[in-house]
Amino acid sequence: MIDYEKFCKIKMLQQCRFSAQQISDACHINEKTARKYLNLENFSPRKATPKPSKLDPFKKQIVAMLERYEYTTMQVFQQLKQDGYTGGYSIVNSYVRKVRPPKRPAYLTLQFAPGECAQVDWGSAGTLPIGNTRRKLSFFVMVLCYSRLLYVRFSLRETTEHWLQCHRDAFEFFGGVPTRIMVDNCKTAVVSNVQGKKPVLNERYVQFANHYNFQIAPCNVRKANEKGRVENAVGYIKKNLLAGLELDSLIAVQQAADQWRDHTANVRIHSVTKKQPIEMFAKEKSLLLPLPSAPFDCSIHKSPVRSNSQFRVSIDGNKYSVPATYALRRDLTVHIHVDCLRIFHEESLIAEHQRRYTRGGDYEHPDHPKPLLEHRRHARDQAILRRFLAIGEEAEVYYQGLVQRRLNVRCHIRKIVAMIDCYDLPLLRRVMADAASFHAYSSDCIINLLEQHSRKQPDIQAPLHLTRNQDLLTLEQPHPDLDIYSNPQTHKEN
Repeated sequence: MIDYEKFCKIKMLQQCRFSAQQISDACHINEKTARKYLNLENFSPRKATPKPSKLDPFKKQIVAMLERYEYTTMQVFQQLKQDGYTGGYSIVNSYVRKVRPPKRPAYLTLQFAPGECAQVDWGSAGTLPIGNTRRKLSFFVMVLCYSRLLYVRFSLRETTEHWLQCHRDAFEFFGGVPTRIMVDNCKTAVVSNVQGKKPVLNERYVQFANHYNFQIAPCNVRKANEKGRVENAVGYIKKNLLAGLELDSLIAVQQAADQWRDHTANVRIHSVTKKQPIEMFAKEKSLLLPLPSAPFDCSIHKSPVRSNSQFRVSIDGNKYSVPATYALRRDLTVHIHVDCLRIFHEESLIAEHQRRYTRGGDYEHPDHPKPLLEHRRHARDQAILRRFLAIGEEAEVYYQGLVQRRLNVRCHIRKIVAMIDCYDLPLLRRVMADAASFHAYSSDCIINLLEQHSRKQPDIQAPLHLTRNQDLLTLEQPHPDLDIYSNPQTHKEN
């Protein structure tokens, strides 16, 4: 027996005028088989005829037994042996597994009083582009068991702070708290749930429940039917809200979810109650527990946290800055909120950042490097001052004058130090002494005097400029002849 592919190859070789012997060699088949298919126009696979089985006479009896009672395979086999069956057990087992009617589990319909219970769960909505990466998009659902009023909130994580924040937002949406909340065995709610033992609850979730005064009711392991209301709500959201919805940003998705919740989900006619959830909620709202006076702090605390030499701490794949004075500290504590991060040293808040959900980002607060920059600037100014005072005693005197005048000493010193490489030190000392004698404390004055001394004097006589008291000289001039004024006529004739 050959397949259709080999049949087509035989026909192609036949058109190329291959002999039956050549075709059998090319297709690795018997020459007799090749001649057989050369004479056929169309391919017709051979139908396998089932072989008779020793179990065939007993098959109807097996079906009738299984429909009457849930007999085990061994019981069926023993009964067939008594009725004359001579075959083995394995063939009976295979047939019983094939024809046994499927078991359909039956569930009780749970009834809840108004305000008594709510059910919560997470659902998956694929991924969402966030910056340079993609994040898993989840949605939190809480359903009030009596009215079927639901609350949905989308989230980029399913960690404890998101779990608690979604609960808090749902309570504020309902305007109250149900007496009991049924949860799945997720780690944010139940640490372990071993059959026959009391469930170990998440400590942070227990604190949250005590604050809002509700009881945590974990479902049994692999018993999703126990919270069927929220399971149905998750499926309803996927089929009705998310089907065809473009997931481009978290804000847009949440806005679409709020619109759908208020104008579709909570105003539809429910298939079980035959009423609108918002209509039934009017009876339930007054029976919910009141909200506490202050909301619960849903953050989680991570400590100790170490900062690196670049005064950064790493949280969830990103780096956030702390003040430069806290570099290489090992005793920091980070309070992780859904929308922000707060970094503490002991009891003092030292940094606060908006929480980012990208990966590999580096986020620095503009005030955090200032202590380091100030320290570096101070060190640089000290080096410049030491170089200025190294000019000589004249520099120390001039520095005191700058300080007494309350000028911008650092700026003037920097400009004067820049002249060291352009002029000789003796000239610079002489100029600074001259300026101090005239109480001219300014870098512009020093630069002006240096330029005057370095400028070449013209050959022509010029007015004498006296700059120092020791340069004042006693000049001798001839006495003027006053006789010309006594005889004006002679002067006129001349």
